[in-house]
Amino acid sequence: MSLSRKLLAEGLGTALLMAVVIGSGVMAERLSGGNVAIALLANTLATVGGLYILIEVFGPTSGAHFNPAVSAVMAWRGELPVAALAPYVAVQLVGAMLGAWLAHAMFDMSILQFSTKMRSGAGQWIAEGVATFGLLLVILRAPGSRVAAMVAAYIGAAYWFTASTSFANPAAVFGRMFSDSFAGIAPSSAPGFVIAELLGAAFAIGVHQVLSRQAPSEIPPQVRPSCLTVSFPTPPFRRSVPHYSMYRSRSAWSCRCRLGTGRAS
Repeated sequence: MSLSRKLLAEGLGTALLMAVVIGSGVMAERLSGGNVAIALLANTLATVGGLYILIEVFGPTSGAHFNPAVSAVMAWRGELPVAALAPYVAVQLVGAMLGAWLAHAMFDMSILQFSTKMRSGAGQWIAEGVATFGLLLVILRAPGSRVAAMVAAYIGAAYWFTASTSFANPAAVFGRMFSDSFAGIAPSSAPGFVIAELLGAAFAIGVHQVLSRQAPSEIPPQVRPSCLTVSFPTPPFRRSVPHYSMYRSRSAWSCRCRLGTGRAS
């Protein structure tokens, strides 16, 4: 699939995600009568549903990252070409900003605005690191057929168990700077959030690698040969273990088995 189609999917998906997050926040604030808990609950439910649908719709095209931290991890793992990382991040940032403007237009708000909602302090930064760590760990370890549901469910939970209400996404931070609404974040608070998110993502990679590492005793027997005999006419030999190198005799190709144990005979 062409890069341009993937970028279109990423940009559009990120824009719609931000429209869901910001728009539902505006609606919730207007209808909750000042009850912040009800407003947050409504915002959470809309975000969970919207995120699940967007991942299902755009996942087959672009991977449905909608998040520079996710794209960076996928590039590091080789699942996204490194050359595509910068374009992915660019369209995610632009899409997030356009999504904020779309939400404003739908609710007859001023299109161009900046948030004045301060979100700073050690507790907020730790919360963002934890939120992003959990999100990336879910993405890295969830079964492929369940990623959308598990990611959406995790974000819904993180809205409530983190002090920051779980942005967990540098693009979301960028887009929400442009909305002086329930879901906004002041530009001066953005750098701390982004740094915490990137650290959380890096920590998730490390934990995933530790959890995925197998001890030799855990490798299935069919994958761990105990003794292997290889024989050829020129010259005949036998060795035990798994590493092979090829050498050519004057008369024919022969395979030498070098496994670290056993002795040639």
